[in-house]
Amino acid sequence: MALRKQGFSQTAIGEQVGIGHMTVSRWLAHGAFPEYQSPLRKTGVDVHLPYLRERWEAGCHNMAQLYRELRERGYKQSYQSMHDQLLRLLPEGKKNAAKVCNLSPTPLSSKSAAFLFLRRSEDLKPDEQEALITLRHLDPEIELAYNLVEQFAQMLRTRTGERLEAWLEQIRASQIRELQGFATSVERDKAAVVAGLTLPQNNGLVEGHVNKLKLIKRMGYGRAGISLLRQRLLHAF
Repeated sequence: MALRKQGFSQTAIGEQVGIGHMTVSRWLAHGAFPEYQSPLRKTGVDVHLPYLRERWEAGCHNMAQLYRELRERGYKQSYQSMHDQLLRLLPEGKKNAAKVCNLSPTPLSSKSAAFLFLRRSEDLKPDEQEALITLRHLDPEIELAYNLVEQFAQMLRTRTGERLEAWLEQIRASQIRELQGFATSVERDKAAVVAGLTLPQNNGLVEGHVNKLKLIKRMGYGRAGISLLRQRLLHAF
């Protein structure tokens, strides 16, 4: 607008500012820079917003609890989507102090959750144990998945491969697609899996030597021929 008041043409203003002639014309027609407002997008939470607002006003600000209730009402999206939309849509500062219901943290990533599932419970730190408990209470299917993973880990730690068939039957009845895919892979080489879960012998020593050989080979890549590589490998072992 200042350039226009100084007598610049629309073309000159566009060249000066670095925008197109039509954009300059539109801005001048408005008399000011037209503020852009992005259109509001409808989300899966919108249909449940009256219910959520009622629960929020009643004093429940526990996101995990609200998510469980939405799942029972047919909500299909993720916890993170619901969490983000509630923070955007519900008013702030209206927590009912008379009713204690703390805001729960955002659940862990899938990778972090997998590590919690696979580690021994006694090895977890207090905050990790709390996160695992919260995660298991989010959905009955998560609790079932945790129990099945724990059973397989126990078979591996205690060398009780004779329990594999009963575990596979539970997987088939669980309707958990990811675990059923894993069970299908186990079925393809079941004898080897049973041996791995039962016998004390393993190929850890062989894999360690293979890893060492590959490291030496990569360290010498492009530096010398096969004769030097052979001497280094023989010297290493």
